[in-house]
Amino acid sequence: ALRHLAQDFYLAANPSDIAFVRQLHGNSDNLTDRLVTLRWLVRYEPPNLRDEVLKTFFDTWSHEALVVNQWLSVQATRPSLDCVESVVELSAHAAFDWQNPNKLRALVGAFASSNPIAFHRADGAGYRFLGDVVERIQSTNPQVAARMLGPLTQWQRYQEGQNVMRKELERIANIKMLPKDVREVVSRSLGASATG
Repeated sequence: ALRHLAQDFYLAANPSDIAFVRQLHGNSDNLTDRLVTLRWLVRYEPPNLRDEVLKTFFDTWSHEALVVNQWLSVQATRPSLDCVESVVELSAHAAFDWQNPNKLRALVGAFASSNPIAFHRADGAGYRFLGDVVERIQSTNPQVAARMLGPLTQWQRYQEGQNVMRKELERIANIKMLPKDVREVVSRSLGASATG
């Protein structure tokens, strides 16, 4: 863990010095090292090399659902503005299942709660994506949909993006036959603005 932390700091300061990560990834004999190095490669490699290492990793581990969830999360938390589009693409990937709460948490939950750069993108695309996801799953999985709303309900804490976040909550509030779990979360968040 200490080595990983030190390497993490080193890469943040020297993002182009990634050769040792490629070597560590190729030579690692445990999944912990594989996942850590995958995260670094996804973060710092050019897109073509990033796609190559992701494909190889998926082909190797596609039979292990928990590892595939990690594979989704690694991509969803890549701190880059274009990660919004990557997550949208991944939501159509064969490895993703809209009916599976673990897949939803691994991709959408990780994106919205652990990728502030992409989620809070200035054009609001991250907020709209989360709103679209909640709208899609609210009738079939209201508990997960309600939990997914967490990052949007924090809208009053931000100077930028408040209006777009609030509009997404209002859009969800206007869904007909909205399940109680989701309605309560939305109403509480929007009601807090009216009273506070």
